[in-house]
Amino acid sequence: MSESSKKNLNHLREEIDTLDVEILELLNKRAAASLSVGKLKAGSADQIFKPFREQEVLRGLTERNPGPLPSEHLEGIYREIISSSRRLQRPERVVYLGPEGTFSYFAGLEHMGRQADLVPKNNFEDIFVAVSKGEADLGIIPLENSLAGTVGQNVDLFMRYPVYIQDELYSRISHALITKGAGLDQINTVYSHIKVLEQCAGWLRSNLPDVKLEAVDSTAKAASMVAEGDDTCAALGNIKLANIFGLHVVSEAVEDFPDNWTRFLIIGPKPGIEGKRDKTTILFTTPDQPGALVGVLNVLSGKDINMTKLESRPFLGEKWKYMFFVDLQGDLSTEEYESIIDELRSRCLTFKILGSYPSGSQNGSRL
Repeated sequence: MSESSKKNLNHLREEIDTLDVEILELLNKRAAASLSVGKLKAGSADQIFKPFREQEVLRGLTERNPGPLPSEHLEGIYREIISSSRRLQRPERVVYLGPEGTFSYFAGLEHMGRQADLVPKNNFEDIFVAVSKGEADLGIIPLENSLAGTVGQNVDLFMRYPVYIQDELYSRISHALITKGAGLDQINTVYSHIKVLEQCAGWLRSNLPDVKLEAVDSTAKAASMVAEGDDTCAALGNIKLANIFGLHVVSEAVEDFPDNWTRFLIIGPKPGIEGKRDKTTILFTTPDQPGALVGVLNVLSGKDINMTKLESRPFLGEKWKYMFFVDLQGDLSTEEYESIIDELRSRCLTFKILGSYPSGSQNGSRL
């Protein structure tokens, strides 16, 4: 490097050091403001997690970003800043389907930030119990996958427990083959969750036709088994599992269909209280009579309310009876929809608004 280049490099490093000090000062000013907000909210029932407000902040910054900082980098930085602000106001306990390293874990980390207190649970019902009893502030659950469909158990649990949808997020699911360091020709066993093995079946047939496939409880469990096993085994799961368990990535994006998305929901013990929400989910059952469901749908159609999801599930404990899980565009918790809600209740045996919340972006992150 020439002397001139060295001088320019030193000058740029000094400039970066100066900017870092300025950024540090601003971050601490923001932290002080967050602490003040926390003091004002102390003792109140006001929620710390405000998904629409956070969405507005991120969108506004992205729209004003002139570059060269990529918008995705800006969003990642600010998600952590917001996560820190929430923690300074009041620590939040967020439960998810464990163990650490599952897709639910990475979805929570990406959406809630590293300052959220992420706590694993053994099954979905434990998540609903913890949230409904106030043992956790929030819970993260997968609702549906673009390839595998709806997670029916979680729809059923909404009927049994008093929890509400606060937010949603869409994440593209991608799988990697990870080992202790062995190449493809050395692998004789592959561990993963059964659904992941199914989603990578074509790739496995083409690249590892003679290996033994073993289904385990989770992709995180599979990575743990590889870390504890010998060099001839491998796991299929999130590429980030390699860092958690000290493993190596042999092949990335080994899923047969790359357009694989999972919709996660953030649930809480109370309805969201933000002033602006643009999506509502309802759960209801109808009388056992002709046209009962059509009557409910006609009420929605007559008011130009767009339905984006309709799922029927057997009503547990009642033979040949069904409950219906429906996503609607718009905030049906507002006064202008009171008469419609009253009419829907009159047509249903049971009716529950599961929450009104901001719509998640379907250009979400890759997990």
